[in-house]
Amino acid sequence: MRAAFYYGWYPETWTAGGAPVHGEPSIGRYASQLGTFQNHVLAMRYGRINVGIFSWWGPQSPYDARVPDMLRAAEGTPFHWCAYYEQEGFGNPDVPTLTADLDYLKRYFSHPNYLHIQGKPVVFSYGDASDGQTMCSRWAQAATGIYYSLKVFEGFRTVSPQPSSWHQYAPDQGYVEFLPWSVSVSPGFWFAPDAQPRLARDPVRFENDVARMVAARPTLEIVTTFNEWGEGTAVEPELSRGFAELDILRRYTR
Repeated sequence: MRAAFYYGWYPETWTAGGAPVHGEPSIGRYASQLGTFQNHVLAMRYGRINVGIFSWWGPQSPYDARVPDMLRAAEGTPFHWCAYYEQEGFGNPDVPTLTADLDYLKRYFSHPNYLHIQGKPVVFSYGDASDGQTMCSRWAQAATGIYYSLKVFEGFRTVSPQPSSWHQYAPDQGYVEFLPWSVSVSPGFWFAPDAQPRLARDPVRFENDVARMVAARPTLEIVTTFNEWGEGTAVEPELSRGFAELDILRRYTR
């Protein structure tokens, strides 16, 4: 599988940290709605991306109401979506909170375009390094019957219990490898308030990273990101670059 982190929070986030984002989507500064999602599914599929990992902030988030249209936009295609549980990165939700949130997500699990692996619905979780061992324990208790991927931390390989899979979210690094689970690539990182990028866009470097990712044959290839414009990591078509990054992704597939 090849997946991309995806954000359905526009037009609310065309600024970040009080500054306008760098770059201009080819389709203009859009609102996250059905037509936009349909356009994005087509674009991701062009880049051989077959999974969108959508940022999910809980039942009370205004962005949750947009998830049904994301799923609807993929109907009739082989494209799938799954949730990225963001709250783990901004606190340490206890088992009852995790259980309640995962129970809420079950309303999406039955959709034919929600991703399942080994017959289980898939949920990714963001996370910090403050409580790696207890995070693994909390998720093992709450995520019964779910295929869940946790964000790596120091010492993650030796903790018990282990999650279904591991991934990294490090958009300021061009290439991050955690085999056999996943490899992540980023086209660049330019946070909106910053005067200079932390990871400059370089099509030669990005192409080499994508080729290296495919050759590594991880279970999951991850693109960081499809459309996080606030951090300047989008591979979504842009006015000055066009389909440059998606063309590279399209050329390198297993």
